[in-house]
Amino acid sequence: MAEQVLAAVRTAPGTTELREFPMPDIPDDGALLKVEVAGICGTDVKMYAKPPFGDPVIMGHENVGVIAAAGPVFTARRGLAEGDRVFVEHYVGCFRCEWCHRGEYRHCEATDWRTNPDARRYGYTSADNPYHLWGGFSRYLYLPWNAVIHRVPDGVSAELAGLVTPLSNGIEWALVTAGVGYASTVLIQGPGQQGLSQVVACKQAGAALVIVTGTTRDAARLALARELGADHVIDVREEDALARVLEITGGRGVDVVLDCTAGAGTAPVLLGVDALKRREGTMVVQGEPAAFPDFPLKKITEKSISVRSARGHSYRSCELALEQLASGRFPLERLSTHSFGLADTDRAIRTVGGEYGEGVVHVSLLPWAEAAA
Repeated sequence: MAEQVLAAVRTAPGTTELREFPMPDIPDDGALLKVEVAGICGTDVKMYAKPPFGDPVIMGHENVGVIAAAGPVFTARRGLAEGDRVFVEHYVGCFRCEWCHRGEYRHCEATDWRTNPDARRYGYTSADNPYHLWGGFSRYLYLPWNAVIHRVPDGVSAELAGLVTPLSNGIEWALVTAGVGYASTVLIQGPGQQGLSQVVACKQAGAALVIVTGTTRDAARLALARELGADHVIDVREEDALARVLEITGGRGVDVVLDCTAGAGTAPVLLGVDALKRREGTMVVQGEPAAFPDFPLKKITEKSISVRSARGHSYRSCELALEQLASGRFPLERLSTHSFGLADTDRAIRTVGGEYGEGVVHVSLLPWAEAAA
């Protein structure tokens, strides 16, 4: 094994440098992952443009690879061996607090970089911290004793497994947070990787009606939404979205609205409030705007709307995502549209942000590849 590890490091806003780090010594309860795929999402785009702190960071929080080296305690506890392919969640909880004991390690203070400057979370933690390799835009990733790891089923390729994060988010937000189930009617706003993943989750759960909205530039994505099972798609630039939703539902509105838009401001929330059925609908939001002038609280109260926040995924949702990928029921390989080598990390992130390419859904960084594909 090489003595140095090559990684793409965010050193300033919108700036990446290739750097080498020493290969870490692995403790008995730790391991080293040879990264095959690191997925890129809209959060990466935001964190790249406006980093929350100035430390050097190896980004990449959607990571798949094979166990390259493992200590004996790690192997015994995890039931994993060198050569096993795994998906690594980005949360690194303490597993002592109440949240961790409840299985909700995503809320653990030890992994929340927003409130804890010493938090550990893949793709967000300073490369100056011990072991250095805290992100997937690197050829190797350090796995401590408290890393959350899922074995990838046989027959699921590394690049397909790279879709676990958006797919697990789709399952979590649609099925768990919003309660979509048999005969539900659903409006999904935004046909990106999260929205398309929710199409799959909703159809698998037995939703009776799935409507997806997007813009004219989303034509290819809206077509893919149809392939994945959406019953109707709406171009909000060409049609009156609310009128169309009410027409499709016979004036009743939908049971659930899932906001998967990026950079659309408050408009999706306002549309969602009006598109929900008259009483006790559910809306899941990502909460991008820092402020919401004239928030329609009266209308939300009168319609008895439940507003829930979309925040990450659970262990179970990741396992369900892997099962979904292994089943082959949906053409999920269609979500993976672009891949780049480590030297093209900057372009890969900007491609997700819409600066390059067409028909972009999910972008994969392949640390051992030489060039873009």
